[in-house]
Amino acid sequence: MPAQKTLRTLALIFVAALMAGCDLVVLNPSGDVAAQQGRLVVISTLLMLLIIVPVIILTLVFAWRYRESAKAEYRPDWDHSTQLELLIWAAPLLIIIALGALTWISTHVLDPYRPLSRIDEQRALAADTKPLVIEVVALDWKWLFLYPEQGIATVNEVAAPVDRPVQFRITATSVMNAFYVPALAGMIYAMPGMETKLHAVINKPGIYDGFSANYSGAGFSHMRFKFHGLNDADFAQWVKTNQGAGQTLSREAYLQLERPSEREPVRRYATVADGLYDAILNRCVEAGKMCMHQMMAIDANGGMGRVGLSPDALTSVQRGDRGVWIPTLANGMCTPDNPTGERRSATTNNL
Repeated sequence: MPAQKTLRTLALIFVAALMAGCDLVVLNPSGDVAAQQGRLVVISTLLMLLIIVPVIILTLVFAWRYRESAKAEYRPDWDHSTQLELLIWAAPLLIIIALGALTWISTHVLDPYRPLSRIDEQRALAADTKPLVIEVVALDWKWLFLYPEQGIATVNEVAAPVDRPVQFRITATSVMNAFYVPALAGMIYAMPGMETKLHAVINKPGIYDGFSANYSGAGFSHMRFKFHGLNDADFAQWVKTNQGAGQTLSREAYLQLERPSEREPVRRYATVADGLYDAILNRCVEAGKMCMHQMMAIDANGGMGRVGLSPDALTSVQRGDRGVWIPTLANGMCTPDNPTGERRSATTNNL
């Protein structure tokens, strides 16, 4: 009886495991990009199994045939077989060539930075189709989504119309993170001071899970959001709901939101401060802080950029012989004789 009970338990566990795999979202997604990636996984696996399965079978056959108690023929002088060498080397080589070609083609076709050329396998994308732009910011530990076209923003909830291309512009505020909606497309990293992109499309209405796929600290496990695939009418209503939420995402409100927190509820913002995403990307949301693109422009013209230096510390000095304006750090800069960075009068020496 105990043995039967154990076998019954193992059988139930096995059946439950099989049933759990009936709807694997990675292999049964609702977005065309994710569907192509899923097929790539299946095809690559089958190609590799063409080698793995025969090797496993032959390993078992050889172990049985040449076991100690067997009377298999012993041929100590056998040292070469052209047919066997061709089989051993040609088959893996052909598989590697096939996998290499498949990977090279798929890498270009499924490049996340590449705009979509089709809605799904049967429908091409019209040339004049405008993608929906969604700006994504990975915070500690929540997700902020900004819609520049609609002028709204949400926390831990994002939506897009079915069969409309979506262009995600992705960045982060502190540590490296990863944006991932398995039903929509593959994972893409989010990094502070950098912007990554992802082009995708959802083909079926529904509510799908999204989450962070890169460990980012204490609240990582709860850094999740819902992705809503909606028809055009429902998406328009979703936008109106957010526009009627009554909150404003100003720069001051963003700085409060940016502080680390866990298990954040969905938040909706009816309006967003102008240029907020670009300020987040360039690390200059705080008033008076120099943006990265300003710093890079200074460096491109001779350097001397300093983190946190106020933009009003710049003066433009004209070089008379060439008639060009040169941005120059004139005050507010820390030097050995001015360690506190006390403001001093502008100087144009050595020009």
